[in-house]
Amino acid sequence: MERRAAGVENCGTAQVLRPDAGRLSEALRDSGYSFNTALADIVDNSIDAAASRIEVHIQMDLDNKVEVFVVDNGCGMSGDELINAMRYGSASKKDAARLGRFGLGLKTASTAFCRRLCVSSRRSGDGPISRAVWDLDHIAEVNDWELLLPGEDAEESRYLERVSHGGSGTVVRWQSVDRLLKAESLLNRPEKTGKAAARKKSLDKAVNDFIFHASMVYQRFLGPEPTAAGGKGFALEVNGTPVAPWDPFCKSRTKDTEMVAEEIVQVEFPDGQKAPFTVRAYVIPRREDFDDDMERESARIKSKMQGIYVFREDRMIAGPDWMGIWAAEPHLTLLRVEFSFDHRLDDVFDIDFKKSRILPTDPILDYLRDHFLVTPRIAAEERYRKGRRSEIVNSPAGKHDPSNVFIGGKEGEVSVAKVKPLGNGTAVVTNKEGTVVISLPSGYATRPGEFSVQPVDGLNDGLLWEPCIISGHHAVRINTGHEYYEKVYLPNINEEVTIQGLDSLLWALCEAELGTVNESTKSYFGELRYEVSKILRRLVTELPEPDLGDTHDDD
Repeated sequence: MERRAAGVENCGTAQVLRPDAGRLSEALRDSGYSFNTALADIVDNSIDAAASRIEVHIQMDLDNKVEVFVVDNGCGMSGDELINAMRYGSASKKDAARLGRFGLGLKTASTAFCRRLCVSSRRSGDGPISRAVWDLDHIAEVNDWELLLPGEDAEESRYLERVSHGGSGTVVRWQSVDRLLKAESLLNRPEKTGKAAARKKSLDKAVNDFIFHASMVYQRFLGPEPTAAGGKGFALEVNGTPVAPWDPFCKSRTKDTEMVAEEIVQVEFPDGQKAPFTVRAYVIPRREDFDDDMERESARIKSKMQGIYVFREDRMIAGPDWMGIWAAEPHLTLLRVEFSFDHRLDDVFDIDFKKSRILPTDPILDYLRDHFLVTPRIAAEERYRKGRRSEIVNSPAGKHDPSNVFIGGKEGEVSVAKVKPLGNGTAVVTNKEGTVVISLPSGYATRPGEFSVQPVDGLNDGLLWEPCIISGHHAVRINTGHEYYEKVYLPNINEEVTIQGLDSLLWALCEAELGTVNESTKSYFGELRYEVSKILRRLVTELPEPDLGDTHDDD
């Protein structure tokens, strides 16, 4: 058929160029799916089919071959509908709110990890089971998009009967799974059992990772209740384990979780139509606010879980991250933001076919950074720092004990001055310069053996350290509220040698002060400590916040 471009003459004839089936089918495997996003794409189809029950089975046989089944009791498909569903680009245009948008997910998500995709489906309880298969090896052999239509498969039919109870439903099966455990397949292990054990361990991890991924992505679908967007709730099992919804915003913790901001923003299209997106910011509880260990761990209070969680039609499609607004920071660990919209804004946010990426426009990013997130950031930092102050006060307890033992054992050898406390915050110091009365606090140990180094919650004038006398011993008091302590001491609080080194340095500065002070210089030493403390405070401002919360990560 000859076809001319409008307004152009003598442009020649058009020719249909079909892509090389073998090459393209292989190229489509590299579409960027992770195992979690690929498997979730298949579950999306079950949700779109109004399934109330979905089972996922990820299993390995005695020959270490992996197969994946996704089985549902949704509306199912007739033979013609199944063939259409297996067509690349077959998305239904009847419902723009469907989780599946481009008609690619079933095929590209599956073949990203397997070479043989089998689908069995039944439209009604008294109807036949239709079956269709994409086999990449067969496509390569015939070099054409030849869809196989074999007869009913006994194993797939058993799964379908178990979940649908004789009614409608669908089974998606991945065979020849060659990319899920690719690294383990290449392990140079002479013994077969070693390779099998590695594959089993990796498979178990993949299963557990997907269970959490599904609990997060489908948090608003899991359960019998309808979703806010009008969708139907469903039950999901993975290898027999029921998947419970995971709420990143800890909304059940009404006493501790605080929604610090909420806005509904209308986006206007060129034709005058409008569609809203909703943004809510939550500051979740600190770890110490949870009384129950299981609940505490379930909250996953980790730096990597902060950020914006993006929901389209109630399904989480991206996050958590800050969309490039800023990098993850420890003092924002408690800040989690919900960003929700419906299908009308798909083009505005440039949703990709994997439903794992969102690209908001610059004005929306500017709005989030410069307007919406200003107050939530302050609130999150305030709660974090309140918890950090409490943690800082408690963290030093016992952490300076090795320093007290070490310095206490050397005090007699290295002391260069004699000190006699007068009991009123002053003391008589005798050193190589003579004798002088100086301001020098004295006190008692707050822990057994704490005679050389004493952490305290604050010093006058915001000093980092000051010399003192504790139970007759030359000592140093260290301000745990100073930024230097928070940024330098705390990240190393469990490193005994490092803490001893820092403590010894400050103790030595105090001893040097006692050993050289005289009547004309005694006022300068206080000024020196003040200036050094002020300079250190400025120097450590740009250092990263200590991420002590992540020491509890269970990854």
